This record gives sequence, structure tokens and C-alpha cells, in this order.
Amino acid sequence: MMMIGWMVLVVGVLLVPSSQSLRFDIQSGKIKCISEDMKSNSMTVGKYQVINPNQDRHQLLPDSHKLNVKVTSSHGHIFQWAEKVEKGQFVFTAMEQGNYMACFSAPEHWPLITLTIDFDWRTGVQFKDWFNVAKKGHVDQAMKVELEQLYHTINSIHHEMFYFRAREKEMQQLNQETISKMMWLSFVSLCFGFSVAGLQFWYLKSFFQENKLI
Repeated sequence: MMMIGWMVLVVGVLLVPSSQSLRFDIQSGKIKCISEDMKSNSMTVGKYQVINPNQDRHQLLPDSHKLNVKVTSSHGHIFQWAEKVEKGQFVFTAMEQGNYMACFSAPEHWPLITLTIDFDWRTGVQFKDWFNVAKKGHVDQAMKVELEQLYHTINSIHHEMFYFRAREKEMQQLNQETISKMMWLSFVSLCFGFSVAGLQFWYLKSFFQENKLI
């Protein structure tokens, strides 16, 4: 049991899952965007809520304290568009690699007010709520949950390794293309320099011959 716990701890150190849990403020008429770098086929979930400024938490918020929320990919695909909401969530699987953006905008209002938002965005292994998995499955043995978590974590590491290998190949290819272009540019510059020098030599020789200086 203790050995499994140490294995989970070591794997957790090797893999840092993507998770953003934060609280931020937005003034009326302003927009705040938060980005998340995701690889393809990654599952993600985001939850957001406007903090109720009233002492009575059950009192409904006015429209001035509600948000417009838009979640998009780097290619412009829209995964959520919500208007005048005080809370909500989004769940999707990234179909393409790149930066995904969650933008929150507060409606125009005078006098200006400030909205406080709680936002939790989890991707990959963090998407799993292991406590609920154990609770819903009525699992009495904690070892089984740890083994399942270890399996999913190792599986995620496996996908991360292939992801970073692909990125490394892309970077190597980009470096090779850059070096090739630089060499080609250097060759063209060298040829241009020799051409200019040859023209200058020919012009000076012709000038000296016409003036019978040589």
C-alpha cells in the first residue's frame, strides 16, 4: 500500500497535469481572457461562477452582475457561447492541438462595478474526480482507487511523451528549414557581392582605358 502511494507520488512529480483554479475581477465593459495549451484528444472541463456580493447569498443577481462567456480554439472554433449568466460550465474534447481561450466579458454599466469570478479549468488527469469515482463505485479498498489513478496517470504520461516527441520533431524540422534558408541566403548574398565587385572592376578598368590611364 505504501509502495503504491510512493509510486503515485513519483508519477505525480514527473507529470504536472494542467489545472487552473483562480479568482479574478472584471470591471463593467471589460473583457478578460484565459488561455490553456492543449494537445489533441485531450478532455477538459471548466466551471465558472460570479461571486454574489450580497450578504444574502440566495438573492438573485441583477443583469449588471452577469457575464458573457465565450470559449474558442486557436483556429476560431467556438465550444461555448453564453450570455448573461452568473455561473456555468463547459466540457469538450480538444480536436486539435493549440491554445484554447476562455473569455469573460462584463456588460456596460454606470456607475462602474467590479465582478469577482471563480474559475476552475482542468485538463487531462485533473479532469478525473477520484473522490467521486470511489464514492459512486462504492469502492471500499483505497488501493483499487490508487491503482486506477496510477493507470490513468501513466497512460497520460505515455500520451505526453508522444506529444513532446512530435513537438521536438517539429522544432528540429523548423531548425533545419531555417538553417537551409540561411545558407541559401548567404549563398545568394555572396554571389551578389561577387557580381557587384566584378561590375565595379569592369567599370573602373573601362574608365582607366578610355582615359588612357593604363
